[in-house]
Amino acid sequence: MAKLSTILDQIDAGSMLLPEFQRGYVWNRDQVRGLMRSLYKGYPVGALLVWETESGVQAVRGGSLVTAGTKSLLLDGQQRVTTLYGIIRGRAPSFFEGDSDTFRGLRFNVETEAFEFYGPVKMKDDPRWIDVTSLFVDGPNATYAMLGANPDTQDRFAEYVDRVQLLRNILERVFHIEAITGVDKTVDVVVDIFNRVNSGGTKLSKGDLALARICSEWGDARPTMRRNLDRWRDAGYQFTPDWLLRNVNAVATGRAPFSALEDVTASDFEHALNEALHHVDHFLSDLAVGRLGLDHDRVLMGRYAIPVISRHLHNRGGRFIDGPEADKALYWYVHAALRGRFAGSTETFLAKDLETVDKSGIDGVIAALARTRKGNMSIDAQDFEGVGRGSRSYPLLYMLARVQGARDLATSRPLGQDASAIQVHEIFPKQALSKAGYTRAEINAIANFVFLTPSSAMSLAGLDPAQYLGSLDPAALSSQWIPDDARLWRIENYREFLAARRELLAARANEFLDQLLAGTRPWDRLEPIVVSPDPDDVDARAAQIRSLVDELAGMGYARPALDTEIADPETGRPLAVAEAFWADGLQSGQGSPVMLEMDPDEADLPRLTELGYEVFTSVDALRGFVQRRNAVASGERGAGFGEAGLAEPDDVEKPEPGAFDHALFMLIDRCKAELNYAPNVLREMAHQHGALGAARILLASPTISDGFVRLWQEDRLDLTVEALVLDQQFSSLFTAAELDIARARLGPLGHPAGIG
Repeated sequence: MAKLSTILDQIDAGSMLLPEFQRGYVWNRDQVRGLMRSLYKGYPVGALLVWETESGVQAVRGGSLVTAGTKSLLLDGQQRVTTLYGIIRGRAPSFFEGDSDTFRGLRFNVETEAFEFYGPVKMKDDPRWIDVTSLFVDGPNATYAMLGANPDTQDRFAEYVDRVQLLRNILERVFHIEAITGVDKTVDVVVDIFNRVNSGGTKLSKGDLALARICSEWGDARPTMRRNLDRWRDAGYQFTPDWLLRNVNAVATGRAPFSALEDVTASDFEHALNEALHHVDHFLSDLAVGRLGLDHDRVLMGRYAIPVISRHLHNRGGRFIDGPEADKALYWYVHAALRGRFAGSTETFLAKDLETVDKSGIDGVIAALARTRKGNMSIDAQDFEGVGRGSRSYPLLYMLARVQGARDLATSRPLGQDASAIQVHEIFPKQALSKAGYTRAEINAIANFVFLTPSSAMSLAGLDPAQYLGSLDPAALSSQWIPDDARLWRIENYREFLAARRELLAARANEFLDQLLAGTRPWDRLEPIVVSPDPDDVDARAAQIRSLVDELAGMGYARPALDTEIADPETGRPLAVAEAFWADGLQSGQGSPVMLEMDPDEADLPRLTELGYEVFTSVDALRGFVQRRNAVASGERGAGFGEAGLAEPDDVEKPEPGAFDHALFMLIDRCKAELNYAPNVLREMAHQHGALGAARILLASPTISDGFVRLWQEDRLDLTVEALVLDQQFSSLFTAAELDIARARLGPLGHPAGIG
């Protein structure tokens, strides 16, 4: 048993630490609020589990090696202890890894006894909201003086002081601490215990378990890996610790299962890690970038093929025999990536290819892949049928543009020669395709993409290809495989255009890959080119997803992979291209994989459900799920997204009572009558909160609703709640801030009410 104040002192003294195999801080703000509310109300918050060790050398997070004295290494309770330390001390503990903003800015309302994070509109100049961290760091005197001096809090001063003291009393809260002791408690045993007691949290993978043993002998193992992962991230590549460990395992043992590392000594692991780092750097710089032009994370396909290449380089003493052998390796790498060789059962296929490359080298893995293809190693038009930049077709298109010297359509100059950045551009504009009735899958087809300099993309944006393609240099069009048949440039022939361009792309891809296999490709080194972020184009759906991601990240949830392909783990078959994908759960390592798939007809939803994915087919559905989850985590029935925070409008002349209600329900009826679209969510909100309340909730939400996006797609923004709010008849019902929000949503999309 120990008081909270004692636990915090132990952290300061370095006697309570975090074992190196633990992962980082993953809580969000509602979990922080929920913990503080439970402590304040005296509710149970769970015991702590520690590993007490005083012999041997154990690697700890954020510090050094523990060699003397009994130390308590936190196994269960990291999130709670880290949260309380951050709030009460006003800084993160030394072992912290995560976003410290998650526990900064917490306020306590002495009147309602609610915990919320600081919001200037709601809390500025309100003495009832006190800074929790300042209360603990600076003591209560300043808070007492403020409450006693302010007219708004003088009447209930004594009651408020009692509540402040009750909050401070959480330092006296006693935690039950269960300790694991004994010389028989090895790292393997402790990690197994950790996984058993931490069933609702972040589980350690087999890679973590293998690394835990290494860390017990070489404390700098994980930090060294993290430093290099950070180095690659700064260079534009996102790799996971497990991926790097796969490369190390390939070099050290030539095997895929992490269990193979059990017999690897710490010194051998260190040597293998350094060698793997060298091989990966060689592959990325000299081959992926210099030879294939795959110069950023989005286009680095087939990354689990890289451990096989690392193993081959290990067998060759660190270098390929010659250029033709390196090109053969790239031939295999591209085909393995395109065929989803490692998109499914990674460990199974990796084990086979590692064994083959040891026996027969690169020729062996090429032959093995060809056998799975029944000898057909050709690219065909279907290989370019991908949708969006998350599909495996996109890197292939990008690679072709880089290695074949694609030219800018507007200037006819080679890409990268006049500008250091390029940008993805749609040959047929999205809006024109949408109005012509094409599906979203067709609109986002890879075969509609070209690469231009940002200035050229701007000059051609929104133009009808039937009008502008004919004015461009035929050589530039040919360099980006645009069919020269002008009939195909008309929007009514878009599907034929896609089919024709896919044939051209496939033919050129085969020519290039055949050159690699034959060793006849000239060795001209490519330099990296920056791919500029897309401009904020007029696409309400894209804006909605960006806002959703930012909103969830602000709550403490992980940032997802965007526009990414989800493959079947058994077959490697593409199941969906998700708008957003949280592979490790909304909070890293907690819960099932979560995906936002807004084109469900293009996805294999039954298989995704069978695999345990939580699939949401609309932004509103995902936000509703998060709202309910947050309410549970905080211990309160929250008002929901955006229900609080905007002040009432100034006291000005208002329309007749009931006029806005009538107008809103008329708008709902018009949606049904004119568009055959029933905005049922809006109707339910209006019944529950009233028409004005529903409008204010929508305006206060950082993310626009599915209904808004639907009306934008129908080109009927005049039927949005935002347009109704800006109607002169009703604008006096809303604050200046609310009116600005409505204008900001409508203006960029061209609606007159949002301009001016």
